[in-house]
Amino acid sequence: MGSRHFRAGVVIVVRRPSDDAVLAFERVDLPGQWQLPQGGIRKHEEPVAAAWRELAEETGLGPAEVELVDEHPQWVAYAWPPDVVGAGDRMGQVQRWFRFDIVDPATEPRPDGREFAAWRWCDVAWLVDQVVPFRRSAYAAVLK
Repeated sequence: MGSRHFRAGVVIVVRRPSDDAVLAFERVDLPGQWQLPQGGIRKHEEPVAAAWRELAEETGLGPAEVELVDEHPQWVAYAWPPDVVGAGDRMGQVQRWFRFDIVDPATEPRPDGREFAAWRWCDVAWLVDQVVPFRRSAYAAVLK
């Protein structure tokens, strides 16, 4: 689904079923800004495989800690602001969203330290308010 102008990627929502809290991560490069794990889909990689790979790389979570329960039925696109686009020819991202449920609520992720510095359980409304503004409409649309 990606194109010359939109990078194809995945977004991973990890939910705690007991209270519908979601797992949010604070960015290393933008302290105070929180988001969900996400990343690009490699050439010839299926979106669900990319979701599992990104989840493991960024959080240390895998099939022993989470179970895949849902996939958003549509690709979700958003444009980057001019300062993010820079000199490249990409204008934004188009993403598949996947929801995983944590198996044991006591499980703690292990942020990779390169992209994420901290983690916390939160409600959806808090997360939407904390994510960078250009991603907010996508987060609000999928997480409603």
